[in-house]
Amino acid sequence: MNPDTLSTPSQYTWAGRFSEPMSDLVKRYTASVDFDKRMWRQDIRGSLAHAKMLARQGIISAEDLADIQRGMVQIVGEIESGAFEWSLDLEDVHLNIEKRLTTLVGDAGKRLHTGRSRNDQVATDIRLYLRDSIDDIQILLGQFQTALLDLAEREATTPMPGFTHLQVAQPITFGHHVLAWYEMTRRDAERFAGVRKRTNRLPLGAAALAGTTYPIDREFVAAELGFEGICENSLDAVSDRDFAIEFCAASALLMMHVSRMSEELVLWMNPRFGFVRIADRFCTGSSIMPQKKNPDVPELARGKTGRVYGHLTALLTLMKGQPLAYNKDNQEDKEPLFDAVDTVTDTLRIFADMIPGVTARPENLRDALRQGFATATDLADYLVRKGLPFRDAHEAVGLAVRRAEERGVDLPQLPLAELQSFSPMIGEDVFAVLTVEGSLDSRNHIGGTAPEQVRAAIARARQRA
Repeated sequence: MNPDTLSTPSQYTWAGRFSEPMSDLVKRYTASVDFDKRMWRQDIRGSLAHAKMLARQGIISAEDLADIQRGMVQIVGEIESGAFEWSLDLEDVHLNIEKRLTTLVGDAGKRLHTGRSRNDQVATDIRLYLRDSIDDIQILLGQFQTALLDLAEREATTPMPGFTHLQVAQPITFGHHVLAWYEMTRRDAERFAGVRKRTNRLPLGAAALAGTTYPIDREFVAAELGFEGICENSLDAVSDRDFAIEFCAASALLMMHVSRMSEELVLWMNPRFGFVRIADRFCTGSSIMPQKKNPDVPELARGKTGRVYGHLTALLTLMKGQPLAYNKDNQEDKEPLFDAVDTVTDTLRIFADMIPGVTARPENLRDALRQGFATATDLADYLVRKGLPFRDAHEAVGLAVRRAEERGVDLPQLPLAELQSFSPMIGEDVFAVLTVEGSLDSRNHIGGTAPEQVRAAIARARQRA
């Protein structure tokens, strides 16, 4: 074996068991420091809480605790300034920080790991990291929701066609449509809150898998780190990654909602629709076609949705065959999780900024309403209120729509006499029913599209925020 391809065993905390050093190929393959170093703040927080507990329990001395705290302050400064040297030889964020601490404070740094394992240490770090990330995401989600409510309020009375099967169905308001997007984000916020609650359990104290012989106080550490409870089974504590999977599931749902919004914005930007404008700063042009204005942000959000779906599938696949307790496979949990966090965070940030730059084009929206016989259902309801059974009313209106289509006009443009040929119950009051405004105002109940209800829904949403 070529000694130039080997690392000296003494630099590894576990090297005493081994008769030869690790090869550089294995070192590169198994190291995680390049990606898990982003958890350095959480690692230091967890270590300081652990050290404080050890001193409180008399497991280490007060002098050791003071040295550990002093050393960690210096390490924080070095990492923040960029002076800290991350080493691939030290495998991960935990050993990098511990090695530097030992260099700075000597034996006190070596005593820090008493009563814990990297298994429960990393499980704690990743929960702290995800908890912090969820808190950031909830803030961004709130900003996105505010932008949606502002847009809905601006367009509370703007008529547009509602669609089923992407065909004109009934009149709604643009504000009502935007509130449907808002309702999606409400469920997203509830899901992330649930994920946070289940993430916020302390694994530290489980040690490698069976707990520790030292007289530790896990409740104290949990309180120090702001955990709501403790993982109560040591095997599960070190091997559970449900919280990461659940986060990716909530993220996938959020991105699915964003993708649906994006699809509509892309369609509505198309001149064949022409329903909205998106501010130029969120669009790009073409290198060859000078007239182009491409909705790149919504398009890319659609694409990034698949990326998050992939992370969810990857984590489910990662965990499905693992026996208890910790396995090296679990190192593969971080990159999908970190990228899901980054993707959701970046997407929410840019959408919260973009939505205020979306403006409706009322004339084009009204033109689309004229093309799809959008008030046909209102005519059927009118006949039902006159006493005609709904199925008969449905048939009569279907015949009227066919006649209007043959003549190339909308229903309100048919003469009264012609409308009455489909049902003698139709009177002169029918034209009030066939107007877009009449259709909107008639749906004046909670959840309805009437402008009055749209404004009331916005007020309720703002009150909840």
